[in-house]
Amino acid sequence: MNIKRAKEEIKNTIEAYLTKDEYGEYVIPTIRQRPVLLLGAPGIGKTQIMEQIARECQVGLVSYTITHHTRQSAIGLPFISKKDFGGKEYAFTEYTMSEIVASVYEKMEKTGLKEGILFIDEVNCVSETLAPAMLQFLQCKTFGNHAIPGGWIIVAAGNPPEYNKSVREFDVVTMDRVKKIQVEPDYQVWKEYAYKEQIHPAVISYLDTRPQHFYRMETTVDGRTFATPRGWEDLSRILSVYGILGKKMDRDVVIQYIQHEKIAKDFANYLELYEKYQMDYQLEQVFEGKIEESLVKKAAHASFDERLSVISLLISRCTEQFRSAYVQEQLVEKLFENMKEAKEGMLGIWKEQPAVLFEDILRRFEEKWTQLREAEILDREENRIYREVLNRLEIYGKCLDDSCRSNGEKAFEKLKEQFADDREKLEEAQEKSGQMLEYAFDFMEVVFPCGQEMVIFITELGMNYYSIKFLQGYDCERYYQYNKNLLFEDCSRNIEARLKNL
Repeated sequence: MNIKRAKEEIKNTIEAYLTKDEYGEYVIPTIRQRPVLLLGAPGIGKTQIMEQIARECQVGLVSYTITHHTRQSAIGLPFISKKDFGGKEYAFTEYTMSEIVASVYEKMEKTGLKEGILFIDEVNCVSETLAPAMLQFLQCKTFGNHAIPGGWIIVAAGNPPEYNKSVREFDVVTMDRVKKIQVEPDYQVWKEYAYKEQIHPAVISYLDTRPQHFYRMETTVDGRTFATPRGWEDLSRILSVYGILGKKMDRDVVIQYIQHEKIAKDFANYLELYEKYQMDYQLEQVFEGKIEESLVKKAAHASFDERLSVISLLISRCTEQFRSAYVQEQLVEKLFENMKEAKEGMLGIWKEQPAVLFEDILRRFEEKWTQLREAEILDREENRIYREVLNRLEIYGKCLDDSCRSNGEKAFEKLKEQFADDREKLEEAQEKSGQMLEYAFDFMEVVFPCGQEMVIFITELGMNYYSIKFLQGYDCERYYQYNKNLLFEDCSRNIEARLKNL
């Protein structure tokens, strides 16, 4: 299955394992909660989805790459203990708590989360001395003499033998005690993730034209050459920062991330063309509603790869604005929650001490943010939104001067003025997003009046996280009309195919 389906299945497994009956006991006893074993090629996102799953399920996460550990750190250090049996004293060996099990307890204490995921990576690549301990871990959910706490689900990940010489095959006894999930690379699934994570549009555009380069693993006389989703994402990050710094990226930089010489060279060449298209098609003017005749003629003679690149540039510019509107919307929603609390208090029991109330609201919001951050429940963008909300609340608090410190009604009016400014910014961001989308449609209809370019444009909007969020609240007639036609054409093709088969 692909990584998206694997993520969904793991989330379902966690929900099932953590379901309790009326007595507070787990419906599936801990002994029957099979560890999940993720097997798949390196770099396809096995580790990354675990962070997403923990955040979305709001449970703890403790991650270990087991190949970095020795037998002692995994199962604990031995020490001599003595006990009486039948009136005679005997010495025997005990073990200190495993570092891994201890980390689970530390996570519980630090975050207050009593349930979570213990993720062990490269589980089938351990040394010969550690292998028996890993088999015991998967079969009995213990490290040494210490069990994994109840409510903590075990997820392990490993690579198939063809990708790693040190892989150890698990026996049937062990495999019969795990829930095995085989994961395969899937570009279309990764592309949905790429839009949300703001992967550089040049990377997405390139892989749209050459999806076979998304994941490549080959053995040559010079050793392994490869391109992986992890490599493309890391390349995207450095490419974005190079753009900010005004630095040039060439093949020598690309191959540091995409360690496949032919693909690295091909992408470096494509990147030069992509930057040229950005200049040639004057998108700044397009999003001002100006489409030059020369632009139409140029597009008419463009290659298909060039047209795809232009569509990617359009989508990228729209996505930036859609994301800006989305972030502002999240900001306003969280500010509104605090405004409701402020209104209730300032017009009620706190009407004579509105500033004291607002200081308490501000303090509790900051504590909530700290708690969520320490529990690692927030992703990078959510964390930024919380920080910005806190900044705005601090500005709100500064407007409560001496003239309204003992008058709740006046204080709340001051807050309303501040909140109105944020609401206005949201409306402006949404209006600008809608206008940019309409200009993009104008461009598509003039420059690519017919053909598959519009189909590609509509399809990209339909799988882009931020465009979907925007279109849920914006009535774009052309999008829905073209999308309806696209669905109708797909239905017609399916019917024709079925009739042909009959």
